[in-house]
Amino acid sequence: MQDFIRNVAIIAHVDHGKSTLADRLIERCGGLSSREMKAQVLDSMGIERERGITIKAQTVRLSWRDKGGLAWTINLLDTPGHVDFSYEVSRALAACEGSLLVVDATQGVEAQTLANTWTAVGYDHGLVVALNKMDLASADKGRVCEQLQGSLGIDGDTVLPISAKTGAGIDDVLQAMVSHLPCPQGDVGGTLRALVVDSWYDNYVGVVILVRVVDGVLKRGERVRLRSVEEGKGVVVEHLGVFTPKRQERESLQAGEIGFIISGFKHVQSLRVGDTVIHDRLPLAAALPGFRAYRPAMFCGLFPQDQEDYPLLRDSLAKLVLNDSAIHYTPETSTALGHGFRCGFLGLLHLDIALERLRREFGLELVVSAPQVVYRVSLTDGSSCIIDNPSSLPEVNRIRVWEEPWVRMSIMTPEESLGATLELCQSRRGRHVSLEWIGQRAHVEYMMPLSETIYDFHDTLQSLSSGYASFNYQFESYEASDLVKISILINDESVDALSFIAHRSRAQMRGRSICMKLKEMIPRHLFKVAIQAAIGGKIIARETVPALRKDVTAKCYGGDVTRRRKLLEKQKEGKKRMKAFGKVSLPNRVFIDVLKS
Repeated sequence: MQDFIRNVAIIAHVDHGKSTLADRLIERCGGLSSREMKAQVLDSMGIERERGITIKAQTVRLSWRDKGGLAWTINLLDTPGHVDFSYEVSRALAACEGSLLVVDATQGVEAQTLANTWTAVGYDHGLVVALNKMDLASADKGRVCEQLQGSLGIDGDTVLPISAKTGAGIDDVLQAMVSHLPCPQGDVGGTLRALVVDSWYDNYVGVVILVRVVDGVLKRGERVRLRSVEEGKGVVVEHLGVFTPKRQERESLQAGEIGFIISGFKHVQSLRVGDTVIHDRLPLAAALPGFRAYRPAMFCGLFPQDQEDYPLLRDSLAKLVLNDSAIHYTPETSTALGHGFRCGFLGLLHLDIALERLRREFGLELVVSAPQVVYRVSLTDGSSCIIDNPSSLPEVNRIRVWEEPWVRMSIMTPEESLGATLELCQSRRGRHVSLEWIGQRAHVEYMMPLSETIYDFHDTLQSLSSGYASFNYQFESYEASDLVKISILINDESVDALSFIAHRSRAQMRGRSICMKLKEMIPRHLFKVAIQAAIGGKIIARETVPALRKDVTAKCYGGDVTRRRKLLEKQKEGKKRMKAFGKVSLPNRVFIDVLKS
């Protein structure tokens, strides 16, 4: 049985045609009829279709007969291509034995192509390479094959020319997968061990678990539990099946197969991706390795605009994390924004997608504090601490060394935009590592602070290269740096939601930018509102919102000038008292617009 099973992950750079190729494979294997078929059928979320990107790795079971009449089962996992969703890619690769690498015949090798390929090699995967978009006039097979040979050592003669749009070469891809990729190596007669690959919450049936059965047989009606859960707290497998991509019930899943379980897991906190499903009340089976842990690249605070929505936000985050285990969250309280959560994400796109899902799926309107990378601080007493929130920073006189995370940046750029790319990296405090040519494209490596990459680096790079450059990064180490905490003061009161940490060379520029934005957004009061950016006790930027003026002398229609002066002095004294005791009201819209900028 296992000899005729192939578990394959599709990997590629963004927009190289992974999802379209998955559509053609589903059509060819009869997973859906022509009436049921639609473009990017595995991109099930509306956000994925609107933005044209894959966010979640999706699985589909294909049944195919080769020319010799042999029946094959192919479990296909379509993975994301953006660097912010690399955790989804790594989990999909860990559940498979082989990878299908898709390369655009017009664009060639990109940064994420290299990153995903080396990740697959790290999992000891067999590799099938497909050269997509060969139907286009701009396709250049010879040039791209040279790039593959030079950068990855892949023989150009083994590359399959295909067109996911027209369906050309699809049979060759299927044959190559069953011929060149390894089969699963599980023990069908052994003790049950199934890896939890993914999970999500269904309002009607509770938690749905996607599993890869590694050893043994999983049957419907059996009592199972997670290995991390105590014995005797198992649940009954109520439903068992596979996705074709339609949900189809099965009586059992054997070693090597991928399918779903619906059981009695009603509480989302009871499930952890990477855990091992075993039989309840049987000798304890060894745990599977699980997945490599991913550390969040940045943190920010999420607060409901209406504090009555805090319980809804808490439950919604628990359900979202069930489906996206790369998100980390802990409760947080802000004097300006109330109760919320400190959340960790892999990047700004990851944050943007999570916010959009919270809004669409759970109806939440949120205020987001300024995103911050995770810093490390060594103290004078010899201890160290991790800082993901400026408000938790120790006193300055206790800090001995600031350290910030640095990443190794890998950039692929055309020859004509190389100079602008190098200037951009240098302006972001980057250190040059290497430069090599892959055909007509340059592969540049830089060491760079993570804080310089998560904001607008991608947009600036795309603008400089007219959209032809791509990049990927991975964490390297923490390095000592000259960092400062910038506090935003409004009428001498610190607003913790707007405080941030930055390099000293950029502190004044960023502080002035936020003060100018706040001046535009804060409504005028009956007294002047001072907006200041400060490093400790030193003010580095200031803006002032002028007071609303009331013409108190309008009722004066003549007479002695001392009467007019008396009214103005009385107004002046009243404004002093108002400034001393009055509060500046900051609408939530101010935080949203300022933090977006």
